[in-house]
Amino acid sequence: MTTYFANGSPTTELTSDELRNALSGTLDSIGSCQRVLAVPPDYTRSHSYAGLLTCQLHELLGDKLVDVMPAIGTHFPMTRQQLAKMFPSLPTSLVRKHDWRSDVVTIGEVPAEFVNHATDGIYNKRWPAQLNKLVWRGGHDLILSIGQVVPHEVIGMANHNKNLFIGTGGSRGINESHYIGAVYGMERMMGRADTPLRRILNYAETKFCQDLPVVYVLTVVGVREDGSTVVRGLFIGNDTECFQHAADLSRKVNFTRVDEPLRKVIVSLDPEKIHSTWIGNKAIYRTRMAIADEGELIVLGPGVKTFGEDPEIDGLIRKYGYRTTSEVLQAVEQNDDLRQNLSAAAHLIHGSSENRFTVTYCPGHLSEEEIRSVGYQYASLGEMEERYRPDQLQEGWNVAANGEKIFFIANPALGLWAHESRL
Repeated sequence: MTTYFANGSPTTELTSDELRNALSGTLDSIGSCQRVLAVPPDYTRSHSYAGLLTCQLHELLGDKLVDVMPAIGTHFPMTRQQLAKMFPSLPTSLVRKHDWRSDVVTIGEVPAEFVNHATDGIYNKRWPAQLNKLVWRGGHDLILSIGQVVPHEVIGMANHNKNLFIGTGGSRGINESHYIGAVYGMERMMGRADTPLRRILNYAETKFCQDLPVVYVLTVVGVREDGSTVVRGLFIGNDTECFQHAADLSRKVNFTRVDEPLRKVIVSLDPEKIHSTWIGNKAIYRTRMAIADEGELIVLGPGVKTFGEDPEIDGLIRKYGYRTTSEVLQAVEQNDDLRQNLSAAAHLIHGSSENRFTVTYCPGHLSEEEIRSVGYQYASLGEMEERYRPDQLQEGWNVAANGEKIFFIANPALGLWAHESRL
């Protein structure tokens, strides 16, 4: 097992040329490859710099890069416009679509005994390790899994083998993995590299993927004072050490400790990237450990037009709503449709404030009736944007025109916010 490149710190600013040189040096170290598959994330994670890195790989490899499969997981497939924006120099003829419901193969099962031990007894079933057929049977001599390591609600820290087992995984593996994370408790995991699901995925990779030629290309992305993003670290390898280094740096770069519980938080969702509460609820996941009891989270979602990224999941969110953990678990016990879609159940738990604080959604395309029906409060997007002027707010503490002290977050996907009392 090898770490090919590792460079990063909280003040590092890696340039495009430096990223390209790191990729070039890695390819030289690996040696001759004739059929390469790249697995970057989708457009909702374009801030990962995976688009740039994928384009640079194509420049370096030419026709040896034969397939590019965005790891969309349960998300909508990328549109032509999104592909063109994220991968501007990549021929669209190289892009392959992932279908999480049908285009997968189960490569093995993690034993129930291991799952039970890894989850401290909360889950006692075999976990199916699933991959897209192209990843598993594509005949590639190199698979480059590209993405950002950042705090995550399901696995603690995103990326590494999650990009494959979840991003190109199947319905059983995704459903059960999300459910494991939700029932175990996201606040017990976010910002941590060693979590129940990570142990399960590591077991699956070690036992079932010995012959899969995977190399991970992991970024850590920070935000400058002017709001622009910058690559603080790049770690490339086929071992767990490169992930551990990235996770250690991400905790320093992407984790904000607030000095007092936040009474009012305003979160803005990028309308180009976020069209559903399925993705937009990062506004809840990443701030919940910072929000005061009886506080308020206001989510400005001009692009939000649906709940789920999948019609079936969307219907389940509308049917059951974002309720407390105990209510969702009871619904799972009593309803077969939710038992068959445990990722939806997990999402309902993740999106709940557990009645500790209020969530006010301000969507661009969903009605007040729709928002209230799933358990959130509603406010007019236009009125809230007029009141709080998000285009004029700075990241962090602000005083609104009406004298309110508010905390503003422009992109919840880039970090995790917490108060000492909830760590």
